[in-house]
Formats: sequence, structure tokens, C-alpha cells
Amino acid sequence: MPLSLKQQQQLSLDLPVIHNSPVQQVIEQKIESISTLKWESDQENAFFVADIGEVYRQHLRWKSLLPRIEPFFAIKSNPDPMVVKLLAAIGVGFDCASKSEIQQVLSLGVEPERIIYANPCKQASFIRYASQHNVAKMTFDNAEELHKIKMLYPDAELVLRILTDDSKSLCQLGLKFGAPLENVPTLLQTAKDLDLNVIGISFHVGSGCLDENAFADAVVRARWAFDQGEKFGFQFDLLDVGGGFPGADVQDGITFEKVAAILGPAVDNMFPSNVRVIAEPGRYYVASAFTACTHVIGRRTVKAENQTQYMYYVNDGMYGSFNCILFDHQVVYPQVLTQGGKKYYAKKKSPLTQGEEQGVDNETFTSSIWGPTCDSIDCLAKEAKLPVLDDGDWIYWENMGAYTICAASQFNGFRQSEVIYTNTFE
Repeated sequence: MPLSLKQQQQLSLDLPVIHNSPVQQVIEQKIESISTLKWESDQENAFFVADIGEVYRQHLRWKSLLPRIEPFFAIKSNPDPMVVKLLAAIGVGFDCASKSEIQQVLSLGVEPERIIYANPCKQASFIRYASQHNVAKMTFDNAEELHKIKMLYPDAELVLRILTDDSKSLCQLGLKFGAPLENVPTLLQTAKDLDLNVIGISFHVGSGCLDENAFADAVVRARWAFDQGEKFGFQFDLLDVGGGFPGADVQDGITFEKVAAILGPAVDNMFPSNVRVIAEPGRYYVASAFTACTHVIGRRTVKAENQTQYMYYVNDGMYGSFNCILFDHQVVYPQVLTQGGKKYYAKKKSPLTQGEEQGVDNETFTSSIWGPTCDSIDCLAKEAKLPVLDDGDWIYWENMGAYTICAASQFNGFRQSEVIYTNTFE
């Protein structure tokens, strides 16, 4: 299902150059251009290649496997303007958590009805902004928030976020958000007393969920909360099943196919067709679409246990794009792109390195990889098997699209990595 002419026209407005080449080719062209401009200012800075075609493929996959559930992209996972413009153009909704995120989405002409303000605890001025721009759908999980909303946006369409079992998720959001089921009747009574409009229930099984059955259990809890709403005179017509969906990079264990096979039937069995069902996928859309490329800026030889080991220093790190190691509990995997200035083709071929070996040294050594800052926490890989690399070689890292650039800082004065775009969808 290719993009329509209207969608392509929307995407073409105020956009950077978009290549139509494979990711590997775009990376190689970028590195070759750096070689010809050697010693030009900052030419060898780290960079990303973002494949917007991969984002679109993920959308088609979603529509195929979960046709009833409308995706509202969790913009916090990656607010890259190209990604957001693409998803806006193809009709995806948006899960926003702040005024700034709402502004970004509205600026693209997205209708307020396609936004859910999915932050249960909101700054008062942000609620006023949502009211002024008719962003009516918003979540809550406590009585204090209801009183705040009554004062600032009494006509809001409220969604009660309930607590689920997120014990098998990497990021357990229930530590911070979600009303326990025993509090649901009291909260609904408070909403009724305040004459507020509660339209449905939401939940979140946690970011990086490792058990597909957690979704089914959460749907059962949501059904119970729906029934409670009916007892209090509310006519719920919205179910928000939250996020926690694995991306295309997950091939083993809990895959998106497994989640869809559990979640889709559970929703259909427990909720009639007149109930609108939405979700808040974030990493699902973007994780596999971004590849980071880092430049080796230093090497240190270490003698340990009668073995030669190497420490490599690269120009993006934990305080930059690789903050996902700390904040998102991710494990990243280095792969060699060039060795001694030549293209490197590992013995174990990967999608980025298909081709014939070109006479480079394939002997590997125990190595560690460190970011550029002066902090010792800035370690990207404590142990990896790599060939001997030199200053000027390149390492690439796949599946770097979720919760990376969005939380990058400029600590120690290191700039955030630029993004180069390509579209591999045919």
C-alpha cells in the first residue's frame, strides 16, 4: 500500500534531503564524503541514518495484525520531525505527554481528536493549553487530578488509567502511574460528583514488556473497570491498551506477532464493536528504523591475563544517543563498519554487511567501547570481540531508534548526532 499523492505532498513540505538507497549505501556515501573533506570542521562527527520506509512498514504490519486497534504514536519515544510528519500524513494518532509535544503535533495540522494527552499528572498551564486547543482526551489516576481538571478543563474527555501487572517489564511504569482496582469505584464517584465526563479506561503493561500474557490480564482488568463505570452511570466507549509493544528488532522471545495473537482476540472477546480501541506504540514504530554510526577517536592497549585487550573511544555515548543503556535498560551491539579505512565484512554476515571479505584482518580481541565524555560511566560495551581498529575507523549500531536521540544531552560540550534520512519502502 504505497503512500498516496496527498501523503507524499505533505511529507515533501520543509523536509531535509531524503535518499532512496539502502541504509548501508547511505552510510558508505556519508563516510566517503567525510574522507574527501578530511580535516574540515567536525566532518567525522557521529550520525544516524533513519529509514522512514521502515517506519511505514511497521505501520502496515500493525494494521495487518491489529486492525481494530488504532495506533496513537508515543511521541516521547522519538520526536524526530521526519518520523512525526510521516505518521501524521498517514493518519496515525499521537500520545502526547506535555505541551511541547502537543504543539509539535498540532503544528503539522493534526486534528485535536487524534491526540490523547496521556499523562495522568499534568501541569496546570498545560491543561489550559489543551483546553484552548480542544485536545479533550486526557488520562487521570487520582482524585487530586480530577479536581484540577474540573477547575481548568471541565469539558475534558477523561480516561481513567488503571494499574496492571507490569512486573515482567523492563520499565515498570506502575511504580508511578495507574489507579489500583480497589480505588476505581471511589474515583468514578468523585468524577460523577464533579460532573466530569469519563469516557473510558486506559492501562500500560510497562515499557519493554517481556510477557505477552500481561496484555490479556490487563484487558480483563479493564473489562472490570468498564463494568464499574456502568454502575456509576457512565457510558464508556474508549479503551486505551497503552504501549509496551516490541519492535521489528525483536525476533525471539516476545515478538509483536505473539502480542497481537493474544491482545487482538482478548479485546474482541471482551469489548463490543462499538467500543473504540486505541494503543500507544512508541518503540514499535522506530526502534529498527535508526542506525547509529560512531567514529573511533582513540584506542588504548591493555595487557590483561597475558592477553592483549583494547579500549576504544567513540564520539557518541551514554550522555548522548546511548542514554538508552541507562534509562531504557537496553543492550547495544557494536558492529565494525571500517577497519584501517577499508570496508569491513564480518564472517557472520548481517543485513548491513553483506558482501565478500576484502582482505581485512578478521582476528578479534576482547575489547570495550567508551563514549567521549570524561565520566567513567560512559561505557557502551564492557566486553565485545572486535578486530584491531585505528583512529578514524567506524562502528555502527543497529536498532537505535527508540529512547535515544530524544534524551540526548550536550554534556561536556559534545553535540547531538545529526540524522540522515532514506526511504527503502517500495
